[in-house]
Parts: sequence; structure tokens; C-alpha cells
Amino acid sequence: MEAAWLASATGFALAMSATPGPNNAMVAASAVNFGLRRSLPHMLGVSIGFPAMLVLVALGAGEVLAASPGLQAALRWVGAAWMLWLAWKIATAAPAAPGATPRGRPLTLLQAALFQWVNPKAWVIAGAAILAYGASPLLAAIFGLAAFGSLLLWALVGLGAARVLRRPGALVWFNRAMAALLVLSLVPVLRG
Repeated sequence: MEAAWLASATGFALAMSATPGPNNAMVAASAVNFGLRRSLPHMLGVSIGFPAMLVLVALGAGEVLAASPGLQAALRWVGAAWMLWLAWKIATAAPAAPGATPRGRPLTLLQAALFQWVNPKAWVIAGAAILAYGASPLLAAIFGLAAFGSLLLWALVGLGAARVLRRPGALVWFNRAMAALLVLSLVPVLRG
């Protein structure tokens, strides 16, 4: 591979992975509520799930979807429903008492990997990446590393926020703000 392709693809992967979106908001909220260790399976699920999706889209899954407007609509609405459910779970998460284990649990590796298939930002990024850089296992690997690094930064932001949000009322408002960001990320999807 050319150095210019590698640098450009890496920059694109980092920019797309680090910008706010459903995965980053959910990982930040997970780190605030459950800590880094319990959020690692969620982070790994995204870091494995998106590159797998990228490969499958490159192998033709994107063409099948593009040829089936009904399937596109179904995927859009299933994804929206799941994201609304996740937003509800985040917004209504009750803060744990100091020193207690939080109720609920973060997404599992499998749930986070499967979430990529209903994540509108993931579809946009996958299509743009394949159009710009071609189908390549190296591109998938670059995205996997970029995703994990970006998610780790978002989790660290969440951990830092957790220190500030020690009061239960502050944590409730943080969770509601993360849920609102998740819901707002649906607006472009539902419009079209």
C-alpha cells in the first residue's frame, strides 16, 4: 500500500471514529455508570463489529440493501426503535448508591457488534470508506484500531465526568443528556 493511501485512510478512520455519534455517546455513558472495565466488552464489540460490517458491505451486503428499499426502511425503523430503547435505558438509569454496584449492565460484545448494523452513522461511514478507499482487509483493520482508540478516549471522558458527577442528581442529568444525544442522532435517519 502507498504511504499516502495509508495516511489518508487512517486519518479518515480516526476522524469518523472520534466524532460524536451513537457508539461514542453510549460508551461515555457506560463508563460513567459502570466504569472502564465493565465497558470494555462494549468497546470491543464496536471495534470488531464495525470492521466486520465494513467487510460484508464491501462483499455485497451494501448492494443488496441498496436494491431493496423495503429492507432499507425496515432496517431504518428497527434501528431507530433499538436506539430509542437504548436512550430510554440510559435516561432512566438510576444512579447507584456510593460504593454500590450500579444496576443494569453495559452492552455485551455481541450486542455492540450487532448494533453496528442498525447504527445509521456506521452505514454512512462504511459506504463513504469503501467509495473513497476501496474494499480492503487493511481498511477494516485500520477502522478497528481507530474505533477502539476513539472509544477508549470517550470512555476516559466518561470516567472524568463520573468524578464530577458524584451527586446522584448530576448523574441523572448526564444520563439524560447522553440519551438526548442518542435520540438526536436519529433525526437524519428518520428524515430519510
